[in-house]
Amino acid sequence: QVQLVESGGGLVQPGGSLRLSCEASGRTFSSYTMAWFRQAPGKEREFVAAITWSGRGPHLSYYTDSMKGRFTISRDNAKNTMYLQMNSLKPEDTAVYYCAATAMFATSQTMAVMMPHDYWGQGTQVTVSS
Repeated sequence: QVQLVESGGGLVQPGGSLRLSCEASGRTFSSYTMAWFRQAPGKEREFVAAITWSGRGPHLSYYTDSMKGRFTISRDNAKNTMYLQMNSLKPEDTAVYYCAATAMFATSQTMAVMMPHDYWGQGTQVTVSS
């Protein structure tokens, strides 16, 4: 079992920044591809970003196109923690952000988006508003 706990959400003005964290406990964090998803009110959950485990070389990172250049995903295996640095936030970024984990290795963005995730956190609210 892997337990995931998100933190770092809150209220921020448009153009501001937030850093979300996802701390994992349980089985070996470094062996999991980690991802961020988000869900806005009345909308379906959408993929934000993913970062693979490094068993086959350097970590690979994937992003939804609208978030490239604004969001950065990273991980610190020594701390069992994944991060999402969000800059230039927009009101449309308002959502509950969830972290997720899978033992699969994503070799493409399509795979990162579509592959099933075994573990999910409870979510953290991000609100972008003036």
